[in-house]
Amino acid sequence: MAAKLMKAVQYFGYGGGAAALKIGGALAEYVVAKENLTVARPPEILEIDGAGLPLAALTAHVALTHANIHLDRSSERKNILITAASGGVGHYAVQLAKLGNTHVTATCGARNLDLVKDLGADEVLDYKTLEGASLKSPSWKKYDSVVHCATGIPWATFKPNLSETGKVIDLTPGPFTFMTFAMQKLMLSKQQLVPVILSPKTENFEYVVNLAKERKLKTIVDSTYSLSEVSDAWTRIISGHATGKIIIEV
Repeated sequence: MAAKLMKAVQYFGYGGGAAALKIGGALAEYVVAKENLTVARPPEILEIDGAGLPLAALTAHVALTHANIHLDRSSERKNILITAASGGVGHYAVQLAKLGNTHVTATCGARNLDLVKDLGADEVLDYKTLEGASLKSPSWKKYDSVVHCATGIPWATFKPNLSETGKVIDLTPGPFTFMTFAMQKLMLSKQQLVPVILSPKTENFEYVVNLAKERKLKTIVDSTYSLSEVSDAWTRIISGHATGKIIIEV
């Protein structure tokens, strides 16, 4: 996800990914936003922490909704895998998933194993090891759902690790994802690769903001850059090694 911008004012909003295709998006000191794309910032949330919530926390929340995870713990216990769990979306997904009745297995780089564990993951895999690359749960659990925040992992790697009706919620879908999804629908497959194009509602945004206000959801900040250092921020993003969010300050 791109770096997020939030002005030190009473409101912040979201716009990026699929939403940006419809309403536009840029890094700027001032922006005009529709009222239904903004939520009042509670004073309990610092600007730098709140800046990460759109769109990353929203994306994580929508993904867990697709995975049928009820964050009030009202659903039956489920096993869930979160890939790239130390990234912008992933670190929120781990925290949100643990609000539900879940056993969370997560993947990340070796330097972030302890961080992801501290965020609540029950099991953490180093994706560069053979065990991590195979995505197998150390406790041999089959996943009911996967919140897939990474790229480059083939369906064949996920399939043997899924439960009979397991779903992979793909947050970075490409043409292959959509073709696979269509074929699985035609074949009435119980296991599915599900592409997600984010189209959040204001109530989704209000929900994650309230969680942050109640200290149930925190933002991990990788680094901050000034508006004049945007090119350096993008270099950091593209490197794929950021932990949590990269923030632009104005």
